[in-house]
Amino acid sequence: MKATKKIAFRGGSYSLIMTIVVLAILVVVNIAVAALPKSLTKFDISAAKLYSITSNTKVVANNLKQDVTIYWIVQADKEDSVIENLLDKYESLSDHISVVKKNPDIFPTFAQQYTDETVANNSLVVESGERYRYIPYSDIYVQESDMYSYTYTTSFDGEGAITSAIDYVVSEELPIVYCLEGHGESELPSTFSDLVNKSNIEVKTLSLLTVDEIPEDASALMIYSPKTDISTEEATMLSDYVTNGGKLLVIAGPSSEGDLTNLYGILGNYGVEAAEGIVVEADRNHYAFQMPYILLPDLADNAITNPLADENYYPILPIAAGLKVDGASSNVSSLLTTSSDAFSKIAGYNLDTYDKEDGDIDGPFAIAVQISADNDGELIFFSSSDFLDDMYNAYSSGANTSLGMNALSSLIGEREALSIRSKSLNYNYLTISDSEGTMLKAVMIAILPLLYLIIGIVIFVETRRKQNEEN
Repeated sequence: MKATKKIAFRGGSYSLIMTIVVLAILVVVNIAVAALPKSLTKFDISAAKLYSITSNTKVVANNLKQDVTIYWIVQADKEDSVIENLLDKYESLSDHISVVKKNPDIFPTFAQQYTDETVANNSLVVESGERYRYIPYSDIYVQESDMYSYTYTTSFDGEGAITSAIDYVVSEELPIVYCLEGHGESELPSTFSDLVNKSNIEVKTLSLLTVDEIPEDASALMIYSPKTDISTEEATMLSDYVTNGGKLLVIAGPSSEGDLTNLYGILGNYGVEAAEGIVVEADRNHYAFQMPYILLPDLADNAITNPLADENYYPILPIAAGLKVDGASSNVSSLLTTSSDAFSKIAGYNLDTYDKEDGDIDGPFAIAVQISADNDGELIFFSSSDFLDDMYNAYSSGANTSLGMNALSSLIGEREALSIRSKSLNYNYLTISDSEGTMLKAVMIAILPLLYLIIGIVIFVETRRKQNEEN
């Protein structure tokens, strides 16, 4: 009996010691894991990837050579967990980034040196040296109204706003884009204009009638939706600008107020000819809303269009002119193309049928081209004036403005802060038909439980059979 107790005591002591060792190991492991950066211990499984940052931000952070402070203006116990996680990630990306929390109850006048606005909790200020940018909470959680469904959509743009602010405060010189005026040009649509501003691109206007040459500080020149044609002198000035290394973005489709002969003539220098009239699609897969002039073009394999194709976004281009590209022009790349069934209605705005008539011009056409000129000059031409319009951009789920920004980015040089998209916080609901719903109910309520029951019976019978054989 004593021997048995002694063995039991030894076994119990051994188990106790092993338990203590295992617990000690777990404590050490927990301490070690807690010391690791949060980027290595937290994983983003959210559908919108709220807790992840893009490679664009990582490049901006890794290239920092000066200190950046992100002031987080928030009261105690009012911290937004998503913003907190995002700021932790920025701080872990670079030794040059530090996050400082400023409680307005303790520092009531702190925000007044940066803005006159009423500052909401979880607003930010990004500062480096003498440059700063205030980021209100409303620019982090962006709420927009949908004029078609009379609802509001909410998106999280924290990463885009912060990375843009960092890029701004550390940049000594920001790119300048001159927008041509004097031909009835439209103002840049609000959504596109906001993206340009967010990308830290300064926009100025320019009339070629009042200057002898394009300003030297121009990163690019833009012509947006002119109503009337440019003069031959202006066309020559623009052509020389591109030939001498300038960057030109043209967004100009057919105009109801007259032909744009001289503007389209710039393309002729590179073997691209604009067809008369308005492009109409005969292929139902290449137009939207049962309107054959609202085009759904094919995207070429190109750095400007690939980001859209990779994420299954497709632009919508209304009222476009057809561009015929000379196959021998090696310096011309078609970015967007119609189907082979497309044709150009020479009646233009006076068309009264979508059917092909005598005189109409056969496709296919390019409706956006990228042209490489001498001395690293570049010309990107979209033959639709309205595709950046807020309405068509909404129809394309933002693909149109993304395409426009990609083109502008290509001209002024890649800037990593340009293409960070906001993250939608709206739920995407799965809509199914009644018959599909009935089928799912039958599968979940009847078929699967019955299948599990049959499997259980088979396993039970087989187990009993083996036990009987062994006995």
